[in-house]
Amino acid sequence: MFEHLRHKPGSSLLRKRELVIACAPFRSRVNLSSIVRTAGCCGVEKIIACGSAKVDQKIARDGGERVDIELRRTLPPVLRKFREEGYMVVALEQATNSKSLHEFSFPRKSVIVLGNERTGLKEEELECVDECVEIPVWGFPHSYNVATAGAMAMYEYCRQYPTG
Repeated sequence: MFEHLRHKPGSSLLRKRELVIACAPFRSRVNLSSIVRTAGCCGVEKIIACGSAKVDQKIARDGGERVDIELRRTLPPVLRKFREEGYMVVALEQATNSKSLHEFSFPRKSVIVLGNERTGLKEEELECVDECVEIPVWGFPHSYNVATAGAMAMYEYCRQYPTG
C-alpha cells in the first residue's frame, strides 16, 4: 500500500542552479506563468522576460515569489551578455542542425531561450545562441506548447544536475 503525500517538500540543492530561462515576448501570460511555476520547482532563480510580460500569481504559485523575473525589451543584448559571462546560450527551437534534447548535454552554466508561441525565435535571436535543441515530436501538431517544452528542457537540465 502507498500512503498519499500531499505537497511533499522538494529535495535540497547542494549548490545554486546556474541556469537562466530567457523568454521572447509571449502572446499569453498563462505560458509565462507556467514557466515561472516550473522554474520555481526546478530551483531556477532567474527568468528574463521580454515584451509586456505579466505573471498570473494563481498559475505561478510559489514560483512567482521565488523566481526573479527581469523584464527586458529585446533578447539579443541579454543573450550576448550571458555569452560574455561564460554561459552557453541554448535555443529550444526546431532549426537546421538542431540537436535532440534526448542527446544534448547541458553545460552547468546554461541559458535556455524560449521563443514566441507562434513564430518561435527571430533570426537576430538565433544569431546570438550557441546551440539549438529540439524536442522530438511523434504526432500533430509539430511542436509542443512553449510552457510544456520549457518544462521538459528545465527537467532535463535538472536530471543532468540533480543536486544543483
